[in-house]
Amino acid sequence: MSEETAVYTHGHHESVLRSHRWRTAENSAGYLLPRLRPGTAVLDVGCGPGTITAGLAARVAPGPVTGLDAAADVLATAREAVAERGVTNVAFVTGDVGALDFPDDSFDVVHAHQVLQHVGDPVGALREMRRVCRPGGVVAARDADYAAMTWYPASRELSAWQALYGRVARANGGEPDAGRRLLSWARAAGFTDVTASADVWCFATAEERAWWSSLWADRTESSAYARHAVEGGHATPEQLAGIVDAWRAWGARPDGWFTVLHGEVLCRA
Repeated sequence: MSEETAVYTHGHHESVLRSHRWRTAENSAGYLLPRLRPGTAVLDVGCGPGTITAGLAARVAPGPVTGLDAAADVLATAREAVAERGVTNVAFVTGDVGALDFPDDSFDVVHAHQVLQHVGDPVGALREMRRVCRPGGVVAARDADYAAMTWYPASRELSAWQALYGRVARANGGEPDAGRRLLSWARAAGFTDVTASADVWCFATAEERAWWSSLWADRTESSAYARHAVEGGHATPEQLAGIVDAWRAWGARPDGWFTVLHGEVLCRA
């Protein structure tokens, strides 16, 4: 076991949490839902504001669910999310996916959404997730693939954003194209029974375009990602301003379309 060394590129700016709070078990963990049953014990790694966690908990109640995140501050938001939904079978704790503070064979399902792209040793993280998963249980992971994201209309500045994000994330020790690597990482972690799949988010209505473009414009302008981009020498403030303008322009296009590809794995422990 090793403690995490990579830097979380996004941080917890409001624009980041705005994105995370949109996520639900249905729109972000659909590949896992058929495996859940009442009474299942679940660990949700990198739970963030808890909106996916709450959905998983509702599916497995009265089974116990533990939401784990490295950032203590965000767990206050997570507790509010489950309380608002009347979900009572969830506990939240801080922790590190590279060194999980649980005994072997503690959970039936260990789930991570958009986590492995941000860790320095994703294979080691999967081994830890497997360690705390009971024999016959399921380790589930889903991650975006930034290089596979595509949009219309074409935009030189958004192409610059895509390349810039990749540079910043890798400089922070992560792998932004994690989605395509999940199967390989799972096999390297020792899993032999792996079901790999893919799914997408698509933003194409006026409301979806406005939401997606504004959160990325705000993130490029004010979040930890923006700070890493400038302080790391990957972009100038002027270049970021051009990307911000491009996001807002794309969001105003009535023919704008954006899709985010995700890789997924279900690994039998």
